[in-house]
Amino acid sequence: MKNFKWSDLFIFIISAELVGAVSALLSGGFTDLYDSLIQPPLSPPAILFPIVWTILYALMGWSAYLIYSEEDAPDRAKALIHYAVQLAVNFSWSIIFFRFGQLGAAAITAVLLSILVAAMILEFRKIRLKAALLNIPYMLWSLFASYLAIANWALNK
Repeated sequence: MKNFKWSDLFIFIISAELVGAVSALLSGGFTDLYDSLIQPPLSPPAILFPIVWTILYALMGWSAYLIYSEEDAPDRAKALIHYAVQLAVNFSWSIIFFRFGQLGAAAITAVLLSILVAAMILEFRKIRLKAALLNIPYMLWSLFASYLAIANWALNK
């Protein structure tokens, strides 16, 4: 691992947070659609989502920085590609669900995201266990989000 650089860590965290912020901006107001849907059991209040996602994006950015810092790791580039791909799918989910109201496509995207997050964690684990572990809350939330997306699709066809 190269020397720790606060500036690089900051860049990784802010860039992850920006992905979420731009996605939210392009999604439009999420509470109108969310409040209009028949919600499945265990649905949290709408205010919880931005709080949770802010924390998760920070953890994602931190974990990606840890992988980036492992300059001699043979699978570093592959792991960072996994990170970028899951982040792109993550970016698209809110737009599909909230902007376009495509509940079925959003459910499929949520399941795909969970699979990609799991693959990313496995790739990160090969390089640095801490980077993988930082994404466990993200994996759990992605699985919960998949449940919510599938249930919303089923309840609001």
